[in-house]
Amino acid sequence: MNKLRLERHGITQYDEIFYNLSTEELVKHITSTDTPVNERGVITSTGAVAIETGKYTGRSPKDKYVVSEETSRDKIWWGIGPVAPTTNNSDNQQISEETWYYLKDLSLKQLNGKKLYVMDAFAGANPESRMRVRLVTEIAWKAHFFKNMFIRPTDEEMKTFVPDWTVLDACKTSCPNPHRHSLRTDVFIAFNMMERITLIGGTWYGGEIKKGIFSVMNYFLPLKGIGSYHCSANMGKDGDTALFFGLSGTGKTTLSADPKRLLIGDDEHGWDHDGIFNFEGGCYAKCINLSEKNEPDIFRAIRKGAILENVVLNDKGVVDYNSDKKTENTRASYPIHHIDNIVRPTSRGGHPSKIVFLTCDAYGVLPPVSKLTSDQAMYHFLSGYTARVAGTELGVTEPKATFSACFGQAFLLLHPTRYAKILGEQMDKHGSHAYLVNTGWVRGKYGVGQRMDLPSTRKIIDAILDGSLERAEFETMPIFNFQIPKAIAGVDSAILNPRNAWADKVAYDKTYKDLARMFVAHFQNFTDTEKGRALVDAGPQVDS
Repeated sequence: MNKLRLERHGITQYDEIFYNLSTEELVKHITSTDTPVNERGVITSTGAVAIETGKYTGRSPKDKYVVSEETSRDKIWWGIGPVAPTTNNSDNQQISEETWYYLKDLSLKQLNGKKLYVMDAFAGANPESRMRVRLVTEIAWKAHFFKNMFIRPTDEEMKTFVPDWTVLDACKTSCPNPHRHSLRTDVFIAFNMMERITLIGGTWYGGEIKKGIFSVMNYFLPLKGIGSYHCSANMGKDGDTALFFGLSGTGKTTLSADPKRLLIGDDEHGWDHDGIFNFEGGCYAKCINLSEKNEPDIFRAIRKGAILENVVLNDKGVVDYNSDKKTENTRASYPIHHIDNIVRPTSRGGHPSKIVFLTCDAYGVLPPVSKLTSDQAMYHFLSGYTARVAGTELGVTEPKATFSACFGQAFLLLHPTRYAKILGEQMDKHGSHAYLVNTGWVRGKYGVGQRMDLPSTRKIIDAILDGSLERAEFETMPIFNFQIPKAIAGVDSAILNPRNAWADKVAYDKTYKDLARMFVAHFQNFTDTEKGRALVDAGPQVDS
């Protein structure tokens, strides 16, 4: 264990260390009767292991903190917080170095002297820019999760492995005096860009590890001029690559899982001078209401070697995917090779020819597909719009607009316009075409119209990817100035211009203008930079 040099991370004592265990060994630890009940998993009927993440069944984005230190202070996109009372929507809250050392001391006191799991892996499928990542944790299933989600080094690569970044997962501890240390709660996910360490305390949710490393990649890669994006990617039989951006519920995972194309990755990718590369070695899929009929690839991937989070099982180990008794955010993590239809041997592709921005517009006023100019693409990338329907348990059914910069605002450490600038330059250089696809409502808003049917959306995606959409006749929508096709094979032409499909044209016009004003108001968040100000005219033009 001397070669691990854990003392450089502050770990000087330990009971036992289990280093880079195999999946089989990890499952034995997870399911052992010697493992505490709240850490223990059970084997399901498919061979996957089911675990519970405790109180937190999702991420805690408002408990994310970044140390204000000299190497990164002037680079971070700082958000609202006690140290930085700004007015933007960033989730990057500042903490002082003093608070960092307090949290680090808490974490090290928790980890020192314990039985520890240490796992090493790569983030990034391109050897030129990948990051060597280490996880230190007390929890066997978290080590398994890490092994599933990141890229596994070869035996030869392990001989010289020295981590570029370390995650100290001290989830069994928490901050006893959060307000005294300018924290929101006793939970903390804290980053120190100079020390290259993440501290996790107070939450057992595995997704904090995954998204934390994504945030780190989102910091370092753009500083090198490399794109870093929250998107899925796939490749056609001729090698053409496509990217799919979209927030939860828009169809990003579903539409990129195409039987006619090979999956590169389902969530996080970089774009450099060689093309697209996956950050991860696995997938982390939502599995509420999962069925083999609708999502066959994901359903079949949940087998031996996969982890299920917070699902409901019967006494025979059969999963009830329709149950939200514990959470709606039930999840499955599995290595990407559990999917048959993937790019091999490494998750990489060429420069994307097509880029699809997905939105689920519950207001029902955006067209099913729009062709975007380069500036419009940057505007809508920065906006990251979708509209959700509030939970019916509160009796609220009206749509609510959601804007998440770059379709992944919670994971951006730099100003959003930095990511947009790189994306725009890459698109211009490689001739990429961008489209906005609405998977939400048509013929009226939620409660009046209908959700866009999946077969029609797939036909739209097919027309984008095979190039036939470019040969369509287009018309211009007012205000947003979208170019929309008049006809697409297999799609009802009546819905392509949404105003034509609404029975109440006055209601449509009002809702459409109201949404345009929301875009305009939100985009003010980006006019603090020259790039943002230059894109204002690419957005909707509506009277105040």
